[in-house]
Amino acid sequence: MRDNAPTGAVAIGRNEGARLLRCLRALRAQIDGPVIYVDSGSTDGSVAAARELGAAVVELPPDTPFTAALARNAGLARLMEENAPPHLVQFVDGDCEIVEGWLPAARAFLAAHEDVAVVCGRRRERHPEASVWNRMIDREWDTPVGEARACGGDALMRVRALRDVGGFDERLIAGEEPELCVRLRAAGWRVWRLDAEMTLHDAAMTRASQWWRRTARAGHAFAEGAAMHGRRPERHNVDRLRRALLWGLGLPLAALAGTLVTPWALLLLLLYPAQILRLAPREGLARAATLTLGKVAEAHGALTWAVRRLRGAKGGLIEYK
Repeated sequence: MRDNAPTGAVAIGRNEGARLLRCLRALRAQIDGPVIYVDSGSTDGSVAAARELGAAVVELPPDTPFTAALARNAGLARLMEENAPPHLVQFVDGDCEIVEGWLPAARAFLAAHEDVAVVCGRRRERHPEASVWNRMIDREWDTPVGEARACGGDALMRVRALRDVGGFDERLIAGEEPELCVRLRAAGWRVWRLDAEMTLHDAAMTRASQWWRRTARAGHAFAEGAAMHGRRPERHNVDRLRRALLWGLGLPLAALAGTLVTPWALLLLLLYPAQILRLAPREGLARAATLTLGKVAEAHGALTWAVRRLRGAKGGLIEYK
């Protein structure tokens, strides 16, 4: 990889409004290559605003089942149409803003580690104080530093590695980045998380219903990922899916079924507060509660995926904003 080769960027979004403007302005200020914005049916003027800010815009057809994977692949394909296609691409969600200093650090790391395909850093919530849900997400982003099994939606990637494995799987409505990383690692590439600030994310999550939908989307991803790569040695998402089904489905069903024998079976539900209290010293009470009760939402998402698969139906975006 040439150190002076330009870096391209692909931002994806749908009705992100002011968040998208921040995202694109930060990219235009820091990216030395083309900036592509891929829009998934926005109705808030995002397309016109992106063009005004100098981004090349790709509009996905309105009759397309929108997914983030489809949008990222479309953005990458548009990058490859440039006269001098970039060797690196920074992917970013439209509700995120690249922070100053991230790209030089990430590029230097990739230049020094030719076997690393993906490098990511610390994503933070812009307003963690706004709600308990935002604070939970901010904790969620803080994953271990060093070699990693997966990245999120914001990451700097080698174009060659992406093309080697066929890009993102467009069938997935969630969990497309970890699934991509499974295939990259199987092909001999590595994924790395730096101890560096990368992006500011604006979840704008203020209602429990938003948290439920986002958590159900995670359960959907667990089930689909396990179905694709759950065999040994990868066992992708198997443990997460098992915990979701045990706590979110198995326990309440066992309690209800037990009432056919004795009403005391409902005492099984006390395992929920017991689990919250067990996790609270390490996670804090609010996070312990969301981690425990969120298993019900995850199980719901997993069952939704299973029903869709049995019916042969295609999934669509699960939006929480």
